[in-house]
Amino acid sequence: MHVPEYGNPDGPAIVLIHGWSQCHLSWAHQLTGSLADSYRLIAPDLRGHGNSGKPDAPENYNTSAPWAEDIRVILAELALERPVLVGWSMGGWIVQDYLSVHGDTDISGFSLVGSSGATGRFTPLEALQRRVADDAVRADGMYSEDLAQNLTATLAFVQACFATPQSPDDIAVMVGFNMLCPPSVRAAARKRHEDYRPMLRGITCPALVQWGIHERLLVSPMAEDTLDVLPNGKGIVYKNSGHAPFWEEPDLFDTDILNFAKAVLS
Repeated sequence: MHVPEYGNPDGPAIVLIHGWSQCHLSWAHQLTGSLADSYRLIAPDLRGHGNSGKPDAPENYNTSAPWAEDIRVILAELALERPVLVGWSMGGWIVQDYLSVHGDTDISGFSLVGSSGATGRFTPLEALQRRVADDAVRADGMYSEDLAQNLTATLAFVQACFATPQSPDDIAVMVGFNMLCPPSVRAAARKRHEDYRPMLRGITCPALVQWGIHERLLVSPMAEDTLDVLPNGKGIVYKNSGHAPFWEEPDLFDTDILNFAKAVLS
């Protein structure tokens, strides 16, 4: 695994876990922003993504076990003492994979950003129907080996993550690092059927659920349904964001994570 570090090397640790088909550069605004002044930021490229290794077999991606082990190894190898885990989109599933296998004993808290406690067939029916009807979100072409079809679908998916158009340069970079994730990895990692909600009901550490009001991926009631089962959870909604509030409203997002981290790491 490629696990770069940023920020204050002597500060408490926050682990930033990117989403499906992305890489650590998704967190570019956080890696040089106010969070970096006070906290040690660990931003791994997940298996199959970015600069990390990309084993082919589906079993490397389609269950909780490998993802949970990756996070455990990062915490152990870097000697992270009760860090905060922040997972965006599929990265939130990875946080929940870790919690499902290892519990919350070794972390101080976590945030699910644009992420839900249920995937695949466990997604609330209303939300599932809306997602399936959105071609860019469904992103069928991102599983294709046809390069032109794949690029077209990847561009549409990246654009669907935002409420407002992003700069051509930013979109180009995002499409570029999305293309580092092979189609077979994308399929195995995304087409999972997980219901984390029974597990979340037993998690007592502090938690955030953060999402943009203009979401096309985490559509209602996915976030609300997740928040409802967290015993010690708080919801934060961003009025000018879609799926990536840390990119569209970075100052506000960073302030919310700073306040959360200060509270749980003090």
